Amino acid sequence: MTLSPTRRALLGGAALVVAAPALLRAQTRVLNLYSSRHYDTDEALYAEFTKATGITVNRVEAQPDPLMERMRSEGANSPADVLVTVDAGRIERAREAGLLQPFASEALASRIPASYRDPDGHWFGFSTRARVLLVAKERVADGAIATYEDLADPKWKGKVVIRSSTNVYNQSLTGSILAAHGADKTEAWAKGVVANFARPPRGGDTDQIKAVAAGEADIAVANTYYFGGLARSTKPEDKAIVEKIRVVFPNQGDRGTHVNISAAGIARHAKNLEAARAYLEYLSTAAAQRYFAFGNSEYPAVTGVDWPPEVAAWGKFKADGLNAGVFAKNNAEALKIMDRAGWK
Repeated sequence: MTLSPTRRALLGGAALVVAAPALLRAQTRVLNLYSSRHYDTDEALYAEFTKATGITVNRVEAQPDPLMERMRSEGANSPADVLVTVDAGRIERAREAGLLQPFASEALASRIPASYRDPDGHWFGFSTRARVLLVAKERVADGAIATYEDLADPKWKGKVVIRSSTNVYNQSLTGSILAAHGADKTEAWAKGVVANFARPPRGGDTDQIKAVAAGEADIAVANTYYFGGLARSTKPEDKAIVEKIRVVFPNQGDRGTHVNISAAGIARHAKNLEAARAYLEYLSTAAAQRYFAFGNSEYPAVTGVDWPPEVAAWGKFKADGLNAGVFAKNNAEALKIMDRAGWK
């Protein structure tokens, strides 16, 4: 069978069967997965895991809050073995609600950087996405904006677009600023950002990017994989958007760019514990990491894994080393701060 270039890139020549010790010793043949990820490339992850282990993946897919509420209501009778969410704020809420159990793994400890995992082993980040500034090439000079703090500079009045304060990505970003500067300075920053809005927040990250390309604003705040999706698109209209925009990685001169995670943890009442452990270790293998990167333009959490061309084109950057659990714990306070600032 001849593999397509994309298929070869995803597999990267790696054999899944040699990936993790837990894969070889797993005895349970079923994994019940509760997931709020909704990306087509994840289908390949499930298929390759089953091929390597013989473990069938039964999925329940929904938005994160309904999934966690379902787990709470099911209690000890929950069939969930693994919970997968996007954003550290959500997986941390699951931990705080007692929905996850700790898991010690030498493989995960050695592969996943400490900043992308819960210190007590309740959850692990398996892919990352940077929250960056997407600026209009023709209207924002190189170096004109360099930090998240610059978003509050009055010179950008009427120039900034960003999602609502209810969006967890923005809560985590503000949570990281709260960790860096404290409550008073963070609230002053949030008020400055609101004063610079080009329009009231609406839509998702891609909508913010499109607003900049359309001339409605000069600066959008968005996660990198949304821009990556436009960059790898074959649609002429998407290519035209990408041509008008430059990626700016904020805070390269100090703490680094805010990076969030897609994460997973073992459910508190997991019945298929060995399968759950095998799946988490599988997600940290080079082959699985390539699916995240090449299939969805995410950054791999594991070092040494190639980046897809559209992501590599933006260049390397310094990431904020703040543990994801810290800014996740700040989410509730961050939302209060944004609401007081008028960030609707």
